[in-house]
Amino acid sequence: MKMKKTIEIIYHELESKKDLELEEQKLLTFAEEAREKAYSPYSGFKVGAAVKLANGEVFTGNNQENSSFPAGICAERNALFAAKATFPEEIIELVIVTASGSEYVEENPVTPCGICRQVFSEYEHKQEKPFRVILASVKGRIFVYDSAYSLLPFSFYSTHLKK
Repeated sequence: MKMKKTIEIIYHELESKKDLELEEQKLLTFAEEAREKAYSPYSGFKVGAAVKLANGEVFTGNNQENSSFPAGICAERNALFAAKATFPEEIIELVIVTASGSEYVEENPVTPCGICRQVFSEYEHKQEKPFRVILASVKGRIFVYDSAYSLLPFSFYSTHLKK
């Protein structure tokens, strides 16, 4: 028997940085500053991220390209891995991502790649508490997700590996 099912992804769309809470505006500024320091000589596509932990610590990251393309790393994972390497048991509260490029003129924010979405999902699953994800375009439009699950609803978890 076939059953048709749907998944609803709920997010908030904001028109500008000014629509965010003051602390989120500050963190977006950190992500924007990190974006401008990205190493992207091959694609010209710069991404910056900021991660806020429950203890108030903030970590930033940016994409780092390499001529051997698989050797690079995305901004989101760069920031998350630094945060979790420093405070492995601390709860992630917020991840903010922003991107720009010489050929990039999209009005909407760029969403994280599949690998970054999987990393978000695993951290959220591990901490048993959702964290907010804010995606901001350089033109002002912002998408706010209350949970990383919204970005990858059919995630792969370590529980799939256990017998």
